[in-house]
Amino acid sequence: MIERVKITDSAIAVIETLKKEHGELMFHQSGGCCDGSSPMCFEKGELMINETDVWLGKIHGCNFYMSSDQFEYWKHTQLTVDVVKGRGASFSLEIPLGVRFVIQSRMYKEDEINELSPIYVGEHV
Repeated sequence: MIERVKITDSAIAVIETLKKEHGELMFHQSGGCCDGSSPMCFEKGELMINETDVWLGKIHGCNFYMSSDQFEYWKHTQLTVDVVKGRGASFSLEIPLGVRFVIQSRMYKEDEINELSPIYVGEHV
């Protein structure tokens, strides 16, 4: 299976720091306001997931979601969560650390399409 969402070692280190302070975490790929299309990190359950959200997988033990509308645009790309220095303009938990999560993406190759990991609509455990 080819994962739909991956994570860099740098982002894992930030998640470890955040888990120590906040416990279990979740991600939602922002679709517009605040920080554009940045992945946003929340305490698990802080953001209500509903039937319009798509679960793409887990990164370092954290569920990763995006809205179904945005998924339509991104469904042909593999996402990699990374981190860069600088403050974003969002409510994401990493902002006080002076860093922000960002997405790197790449288009799937034609032979990868049939090997993609499954997605789920709505909250997934």
